[in-house]
Amino acid sequence: MESGKLDISGNRQAAKYSNREQILRVLWGFAKPLFHFSPRIFFTWRSFLLRLFGARVGRSVHIYNSATVYMPWNLEIGDWSSVGEHAYIYNLGKISIGSRTTISQRAHLCAGTHDYTSPELPLLKPHIVIGNQAWICADAFVGPGVTIGEGAIIAARAVAVKNVPPWAIVAGNPAQFIKMRVLKTGQA
Repeated sequence: MESGKLDISGNRQAAKYSNREQILRVLWGFAKPLFHFSPRIFFTWRSFLLRLFGARVGRSVHIYNSATVYMPWNLEIGDWSSVGEHAYIYNLGKISIGSRTTISQRAHLCAGTHDYTSPELPLLKPHIVIGNQAWICADAFVGPGVTIGEGAIIAARAVAVKNVPPWAIVAGNPAQFIKMRVLKTGQA
């Protein structure tokens, strides 16, 4: 069986971003040093910069200066959430992160891919949703179009390429169900 050929020139000629997005990408490129070189504890400053570029950032959000946010206008993050050191928020498509949610160091949220069935490999920008109180552990990967349910945990270095139900703990590559997360009651 012979395979077709990829049309790389078709991909490069395709309009992947609107004029507005192209302008915002250039402006964000100039503003990024203000984000990355801000002192580690300047969480309010970084939230302000992200809001300036269209992000919807809740109260008391901690995003560390070494984190990478590709397109702030495609980010929504709820109250009391955090994005750790060197986390990658590759938000070509929208990424919604709930309240009291932790995105740990070096985690990678990837809301961009290509349609591999088309010779032109058109860019796709599927939405990622991370529920309230979820935890994306160190070095974990969440793929395009994935929804992580409320309270779910994606274990360290896990690869979540399918939806994860609420309060489930998954681990491995690809991520597999381990057990349900149960919160202790009566803890201060």
